[in-house]
Amino acid sequence: MNILKITNIVLALCVLLLIIKINFSEEKNMKDLGSNTLEIIHKRKSVRNYTDKEVSKTQLETLVKAGMAAPTAVNKQPWAFIVVNDRAALDELGDHLPYAKMAKKASAAIVVCGDLTKALEGWEQEFWIQDCSAASQNILLAAEALGLGAVWTAAYPAKDRMATVRRVLGLPKHIIPLNVIPIGYPKGIEKPKDKWRPENLHWGKW
Repeated sequence: MNILKITNIVLALCVLLLIIKINFSEEKNMKDLGSNTLEIIHKRKSVRNYTDKEVSKTQLETLVKAGMAAPTAVNKQPWAFIVVNDRAALDELGDHLPYAKMAKKASAAIVVCGDLTKALEGWEQEFWIQDCSAASQNILLAAEALGLGAVWTAAYPAKDRMATVRRVLGLPKHIIPLNVIPIGYPKGIEKPKDKWRPENLHWGKW
């Protein structure tokens, strides 16, 4: 066997080993990603107590991007997101929304809204609620992934709460506030809850 053949065999073996290594690394990364995703889902909790550390504009934009990655009916994306980081506005929301008192201590809040000009028509219009709810859950999970704390406080369908959010943020009529999500760095008081209940799982049929 001449030197050229030996060299080709060695090169082929090197390429094969490289391919095996790459595939193994990709499988490991996918497994790690899956494990991390499930860990974040199960670690998520409603955080109402925050430190004084500021949440950055980049972090807030990352959260909104995660919200916009949610699925929507017919891909209408009938939403609008308002990032509130003005201290006076946060305090006013906290003073007048009965379940958003923590906004007064939060670094910021994201208000997830439905935009009726982008929604489906007729009875299908209310799919905006499901779409914006999916976006809200993405924001909560992204906050957990970034080491932040967040909590969903409802505005819709309570007319008084929606009126408060509209007034404070100057929302036009076609924008409906679904919720206010205060965000900050957690003090570590809240812990995730184990909500697994086997009796709520039904296989095949009721």
